[in-house]
Amino acid sequence: MAALRDQLGAVEAEGSTSQQGSSGVEVVLHSDPATPAPLCPHGPTLLFVKVSQGKEETRRFYACSACRDRKDCSFFQWEDEKLSGARLAAREAHNRRCQPPLSRTKCVERYLKFIELPLSQRKFCQGCQQLLLPDDWEKHLEHQVVGDISITQLKRPSQLLYPLENKKTNAQYLFADRSCHFLIDLLSTLGFRRVLCVGTPRLHELIRLKASGGDKKSNIKSLLLDIDFRYSQFYLEDSFCHYNMFNHHFFDGKAALEICRTFLQEDKGEGVIMVTDPPFGGLVEPLAVTFKKLIAMWKEGQSQDNNQKELPIFWIFPYFFESRICQFFPSFCMLDYQVDYDNHALYKHGKTGRKQSPVRIFTNIPPNKIILPVEEGYRFCPLCQRYVSLENQHCEHCNSCTSKDGRKWNHCFLCKKCVKPSWIHCSICNHCALPDHSCEGPKDGCFICGELDHKRGTCPNISASKKANKAVRKQKQRKSNKMKMETTKGQPMNHTSVTRKKKRRERAHQYLCS
Repeated sequence: MAALRDQLGAVEAEGSTSQQGSSGVEVVLHSDPATPAPLCPHGPTLLFVKVSQGKEETRRFYACSACRDRKDCSFFQWEDEKLSGARLAAREAHNRRCQPPLSRTKCVERYLKFIELPLSQRKFCQGCQQLLLPDDWEKHLEHQVVGDISITQLKRPSQLLYPLENKKTNAQYLFADRSCHFLIDLLSTLGFRRVLCVGTPRLHELIRLKASGGDKKSNIKSLLLDIDFRYSQFYLEDSFCHYNMFNHHFFDGKAALEICRTFLQEDKGEGVIMVTDPPFGGLVEPLAVTFKKLIAMWKEGQSQDNNQKELPIFWIFPYFFESRICQFFPSFCMLDYQVDYDNHALYKHGKTGRKQSPVRIFTNIPPNKIILPVEEGYRFCPLCQRYVSLENQHCEHCNSCTSKDGRKWNHCFLCKKCVKPSWIHCSICNHCALPDHSCEGPKDGCFICGELDHKRGTCPNISASKKANKAVRKQKQRKSNKMKMETTKGQPMNHTSVTRKKKRRERAHQYLCS
């Protein structure tokens, strides 16, 4: 789900390659609605296709929406693959085994019992990441157990739980308190009364902490949607929903979905905002589809007069995904505010140059309404009518404060735009790039026909390509079936052919990791 947050250069290069590269894996968003996606332990899977420049797209396959590493979720199925009843039953049994050990209702019951215990009996197992009731103590005698868990600690579960830092699955980096307090103060200033926190557990708990602390200025309510089921132990049903943001899947079914719907539509949808911090390696396309479903859920409670209104959103993501986000949400703009994280070695406040946090806030709220803290080095640009970072200078040629990464950018008259200070204009490529770039690198263009004026998704030859590809696949399938019949006729399949079949399956699975 998330790839290499702590290797900024690699992620930025990958984002660039996805635009220009010669090959890659794409998600297929418009699959046949009559054919529901198969289920893995993380809910409905996504349909992917591997594409290569100048070549026809390959066979499509289903894989987990949340995990990009097969060690975390091994699900793989070809789109046209037919499964036997036995395999389907085995898959359903596997999915059930992978679910959390306790139901949502059971977690709430345990939580209510736990807070009634005296302080000396409130214990937390760090190894199992579980709140312990007296009946559980004997099973955890040899585990690392912390005692005297206070109510204050229960209100800050992100400090009790170990962050899930598997870079290809969770990458659970938590907002620093500085960024959290800025967001809470900003939300309060803008007049929001409810916050839908999608993948932002630290923000959720601080909103609730301020509200329970008697702060009259903070009357904000919050609902957390997160894939980390461990938070089920610390919240009642109306405060937390176990949720996968990559496929809009509520693990606890319709009851959880209705909790979310009620929260969004309260007061006819007035005074609510969605704040989301997806894993950076997650694909923008399925995230955008999910967020549009949440927007549609919010709009169901709107009157016809307010049909043109938009659900306010703060999408927290690296600045180099700006074009991808704005492709799906044209009304979004990027703020200069740098979001930092507690448990990340690089994305911290106070860094300079390339070491600054690349994480920004994308929003559909007009930027002139958002005041950034002057004491942290932000200033108001009267020409752009928005707050920008101190080194983000206004370019009279672009008529904008153009910097994206916090450094002063330089205007290139040949490219007719501002570029990073480390870039120079290349006469061979006819655009600006790093001095040591490869002039023979991958070019923009269509993966199917190679033309430069469009992408694969809008290629006029895509239907013909798909038909030709389907015919080739059918021919290969017939040949494969014929070989199997000849191999198995009169004798069992030998070990060599079984090994070959296994290797082909393993190579196919590697699509996700390539």
